Amino acid sequence: MTPLPPASWARRAALPVALCAGLTVVLTACGEDPDAGTNGVGKLTAAEIESKAREAVDAADSVRLSGTLVSKGGTYKLNMRLKHEGGTGSVTSKGNTFELLRVGDTLFLKADAGFWSRSDGKDGDEPSRTDAEVADKLDDKYVKVPEGDPAYKQFRGFTDMDVLLDGLLGMQGELTKGDRTQVGGVRTIKVTGGNGEGGILDVSLEGEPYPLQFARAGGAGVLTLGDWDEDFALEEPSKDETLDYGRQLPRTSEG
Repeated sequence: MTPLPPASWARRAALPVALCAGLTVVLTACGEDPDAGTNGVGKLTAAEIESKAREAVDAADSVRLSGTLVSKGGTYKLNMRLKHEGGTGSVTSKGNTFELLRVGDTLFLKADAGFWSRSDGKDGDEPSRTDAEVADKLDDKYVKVPEGDPAYKQFRGFTDMDVLLDGLLGMQGELTKGDRTQVGGVRTIKVTGGNGEGGILDVSLEGEPYPLQFARAGGAGVLTLGDWDEDFALEEPSKDETLDYGRQLPRTSEG
């Protein structure tokens, strides 16, 4: 008969097994590969991960971009669907929300009467009768933005996939590889610039190494990116929904 081991020895032998079974998040402690079942970018250096994410962005045909952008003293909340030939979605700034739609070079802006209203004199003045009439006319219409209007370049920028992604996803300082985490249920790995002050990028560990979230340098906003390469309809509105104001838009509450 084989003698049974002492109870104290059996408890000590079982302890590592229990720990390994219970702490499954510490995969390497159990000899498992934390990158098993991923796209493998977690094994790369921080600079290589950032480069792979850039390559994935450059090759993508569409994306949904949402979140907060702080730029030139203004704060904008974006919810845009973008592709190379145009984009559609909403922008909120200074308490006003307006919709943008661009198909090719044709840009439309849709907003309520409050967006279009403006004061003739000092801040706080009531809009004039003429202003109120104009605002009512433009209310909830897709207003064509003339290419020569000063607002065209600014508003178009919110619908330009290449301009937005190139301008918003830049990192500063020395890059370091951070923790593995999740964004929207998708496993990601963090790349940090300048100890966090230069931006923090979450790159997908599943499928293509797309950026899924980016905290911009200097607290300039946090953006979430998704629906990569998912196509969507992009069509000009009907004539009944559209209004061509002329060569230049009226000054708005954004102006």
